[in-house]
Amino acid sequence: MSTNVIVREYARLTTAPVPPDNLDCAHISETAFDWLCDLSASFNRAGATLLQVEGRQSLKWDSYVGVIETPCGTRLEILPKHFEQGDCVVKSRTLLRKLIQAALFLKPRQVSVTALELFDAPLTEWVMGQYLNELDALVKRGIRFDYTRVEEERPFLRGQLNVVAQLRQPPGRQHQFQVRHDVYLPDRAENRLLKLALEQVAKVTQLPANWRLANELRALLAEIPASRRVAQDFRLWSRDRLMAHYGAIRPWCELVLNQQMPVAVQGTWQGVSLLFPMERLFENYVQQSLGKQLRPGVELTAQTSQADLCLHGDRGVFRLKPDLLIDTAEQRWVLDTKWKRIDQRNAEHNYNLRQSDFYQLFAYGHKYRNGGNVPRLVLIYPYWAGLQRALPVFDYGEGLQLWALPFDLEAGCLVDAEVASVPLVGRALGAVRG
Repeated sequence: MSTNVIVREYARLTTAPVPPDNLDCAHISETAFDWLCDLSASFNRAGATLLQVEGRQSLKWDSYVGVIETPCGTRLEILPKHFEQGDCVVKSRTLLRKLIQAALFLKPRQVSVTALELFDAPLTEWVMGQYLNELDALVKRGIRFDYTRVEEERPFLRGQLNVVAQLRQPPGRQHQFQVRHDVYLPDRAENRLLKLALEQVAKVTQLPANWRLANELRALLAEIPASRRVAQDFRLWSRDRLMAHYGAIRPWCELVLNQQMPVAVQGTWQGVSLLFPMERLFENYVQQSLGKQLRPGVELTAQTSQADLCLHGDRGVFRLKPDLLIDTAEQRWVLDTKWKRIDQRNAEHNYNLRQSDFYQLFAYGHKYRNGGNVPRLVLIYPYWAGLQRALPVFDYGEGLQLWALPFDLEAGCLVDAEVASVPLVGRALGAVRG
């Protein structure tokens, strides 16, 4: 029997009894607790932190969001810690879906705005539903067939006679013909992958609408075999113009088959696994949003690595990689995103800012100068009740300044961008929700 547990980032997971409906603390079984401890150890060996063990009964989750399923049937859904009021679960699921779409360049297929607002299923059901909708649209448009070479024995000639095989026929079978011919079939790499993803969705979905559509599509694609070599078939996936209508479904297929997971759960257990580092989702969403709002002629570069912190002999050491660079002919902006709550009401403790972030931006400011011009430094934090406006400017001296700006995830805009003269179009400047 499966158990669904919903929490937020940095929540405590414990085997002790806890009050229900608490997104920051939840009860899990001892078997799920032990499995998560083993999983955390594998993450630590890979240099990542999934959770922290606090005693024998408690775990503290880190900043990963998504869904993970344990072998004992516990399905853990981790949502972003962003909303404090109202129905946090519904709003957080909506936000997480939007961030994942932006991070993986996915284009969801929704029948209407009403359907989008009413859809409040777990993340995995949303992914499977999007995949099924894309597959349904593809089947209605027509799946791609291809010629497959078949070599067989026939009592009559069909196609081309395989002369070498025919000469090797034993006595008494010379009346049978060894032939080769082409058959027009849907058995090609793309369709095999789609069938494998469809089979997996049909097995694990718990939403009636998804289950019904999955089985309808299974009947329509019954003649297509499921892929047995996933990685090889993805390499064979054609991207020519005749396969352009397959482009929309590929990211969803990769998501279902765990081929496009920012974090893949390794091991023999192959349960539901959709884990994303929240820092990366936030960074990618900011990048895409700003890229759409820049003025004409402004250049945006993501994850550049043009400079090193210092030289050691003839080589550079400690590569400096700011999240975003914005360049015009006269000025450069160096921007770094931080998924951390900054509180503008807590000035006596430096607004909860990290000193290491300011050292990092100080190094960027000296190493990413655009010619002789001093760049403008910007730290971007999520907008919330404690950070609704830009903080007062931080001055390093010698013309080097840093601004801490909030980014509104719901509106998709950088608030008070004009104080740092970030070259955005007018409608994107200073937008604040009422």
